[in-house]
Amino acid sequence: MNTINRRTFKDKLRSYRRRPFSGFLFLMVSLCALITFAALLFLIGYILVMGIPHITPSLFAWEFTLDNLSLMPAIINTLIIVVLALLIAGPLGIFSAIYLCEYAKKGSKLMQVVRMTAETLSGIPSIVYGLFGLLFFVTSLGWSYSLLAGAFTLSIMVLPLIMRTTEEALIAVPDSYREGSFALGTGKLRTIFRIVLKSATPGILAGVILATGRIVGETAALIYTAGTIAHVPNSLMGSGRTLSIHMWVLAGEGMHTGQAYATAVILLAVVILINALSGLVARKLEKG
Repeated sequence: MNTINRRTFKDKLRSYRRRPFSGFLFLMVSLCALITFAALLFLIGYILVMGIPHITPSLFAWEFTLDNLSLMPAIINTLIIVVLALLIAGPLGIFSAIYLCEYAKKGSKLMQVVRMTAETLSGIPSIVYGLFGLLFFVTSLGWSYSLLAGAFTLSIMVLPLIMRTTEEALIAVPDSYREGSFALGTGKLRTIFRIVLKSATPGILAGVILATGRIVGETAALIYTAGTIAHVPNSLMGSGRTLSIHMWVLAGEGMHTGQAYATAVILLAVVILINALSGLVARKLEKG
């Protein structure tokens, strides 16, 4: 095995000597990858070093007070908003992608308009979504500052992401899968749900994971819709802050910077945990 690796390395060296520009591109790509990896390690390490010393048992008390600065209500509110937003945006985005890939006429004006609209919505700053949620959900519909208003606002924000990633996952499924199912006499709807969606599940879940990360880390849109009250509301129509807003409030006050870094550590752990669970579900579904 080592002999094969040495031969491969020598062959690459000869190839780069014959084509110096290829060797230069290889060095540039390797350097960029190294810088990116180093920046990521530095960022994570800095957050851990600054935040871990300030993690205390009082941060996980059930009730928030000015003495303990508990982030437990923020964790619960974050999970509630993530679940609500995905329940709203997930089915809409997935079914929209199914229609575009499996039912809509290829190259039609409708497909072009929908795709252009989705790409446009993906580039809108989150503060604009927050102002829309404030004007429509909070003011016009009379929901006031609430978890429900925040979840609906975030569902609109991540809907294009889920739709586009699902569409790409469906396009990546070979047409031979569909043709083989049709040849066995299976209907179109059954083929989509039993064959196509099953094959595209890893790609769809990747989009859901990306949407989850954006929801967990969102601050601007939730300030104008969910509010900044540090407690778990009695209903979805009550106001409550998420982890990202909790961290923003503590850092903005300037008196609890250490607790803000501790919140960042917990936020990082929550994102990693959600991604790990999503990956586990994806592997289970792929094997099943």
